[in-house]
Amino acid sequence: MTRSVRRTRRTLQLAGASVAVLLALSACSSSDDSSAKTKSDTSSSASPKLSGSITVFAAASLKESFTTLKADFEKAHPGTTVNFSFGGSDTLAAQITSGAPADVFASASPKTMAIVTDKKDNATAPATFVRNQLEIATLPGNPDKISSLKDLTKSSLKVVLCDKTVPCGAAAQKALDASKLKLTPVSYEEDVKSALNKVVLKEADAAVVYKTDVKAAGSKVEGVEFPESANAINDYPITLLKDAPNPAVAKAFIALVQSAEGQQVLTDAGFLKP
Repeated sequence: MTRSVRRTRRTLQLAGASVAVLLALSACSSSDDSSAKTKSDTSSSASPKLSGSITVFAAASLKESFTTLKADFEKAHPGTTVNFSFGGSDTLAAQITSGAPADVFASASPKTMAIVTDKKDNATAPATFVRNQLEIATLPGNPDKISSLKDLTKSSLKVVLCDKTVPCGAAAQKALDASKLKLTPVSYEEDVKSALNKVVLKEADAAVVYKTDVKAAGSKVEGVEFPESANAINDYPITLLKDAPNPAVAKAFIALVQSAEGQQVLTDAGFLKP
């Protein structure tokens, strides 16, 4: 065999080997692309787009922070709507157990949450997402020079409390009992916002409310801290309800409340971390 023929045959062998390598690489690449596409498709199908509305029953003291979270949630999930029913936790719990349609319940105390869980109207175990502490709300400038819980017992002062069945009222009573103080308010209000509003409208000289409500009111009231409040801090639990009409969106909203973003909004409003 001549040298020229041997050279030609070797060149063809090398060329054939190169083609085989290229074909193998192409097959691998195709396989990887297909695998990546499959993973992408699977990931996409695992996270369906959220849509529709939910109704959240929430303690009155959550109004400002939950309204902020609503805007954040609806912006992140176009096509969703979060509706609220704010009020005294005991009233909301009674409405839920009576069949009122709702997706989420955020209560201002474990005791009022128990009204719902005792009837097994919850779909998930309640989880504490924030805590709240009491404060005295006075008229702007604190003209009556209120500096303690004991000062509220003066007969010359018109003081308002939340009803004892409401978490803020139960906490206030706990603080009063621990201090062995007797206080007869001019009225018991159905929720913390109603109690605060009496001071804002100057229909009362002071009210025992939450720190978050004093902060939300801004210059309309002045806050006075009292040490006894440290022994009457309320845990706030949240749960998905059993007959939630839109559980997917409800779960996503609860996740936002419990997320770092949600916790920041709540902390900024004056709530304590769970």
